[in-house]
Amino acid sequence: MSAHTASLVNAIILITIGGWGYFESGSPTSLIPVFIGAVLVLLNKGIKNQNKVIAHIAVLVTLLGFALIMPLMRAMEDGRTDAVLRILIMLSSTIYAMVFFIKSFIDARRK
Repeated sequence: MSAHTASLVNAIILITIGGWGYFESGSPTSLIPVFIGAVLVLLNKGIKNQNKVIAHIAVLVTLLGFALIMPLMRAMEDGRTDAVLRILIMLSSTIYAMVFFIKSFIDARRK
């Protein structure tokens, strides 16, 4: 899988699961992953065209997804298993996308 596909999958997961979290909890902070996902969708064409600047911006935006660790800790403390599951899915997709970004950067460096 290419970096742009992994990033798009991550964006769709962040938008979908973040929206689900918002409608479940009503908390506006649940929309943060939705915003991150929307930005990644907008950057996807540049990633696909191998624009280095846009790819690096997308990596920085993807790194913002790791901010979900704090809500994960709070959800675990509160015993909200549904929230824990949602956040784990979003974190997993973010890690997945980061692996493909790193792989694409390594491949580009080798060339």
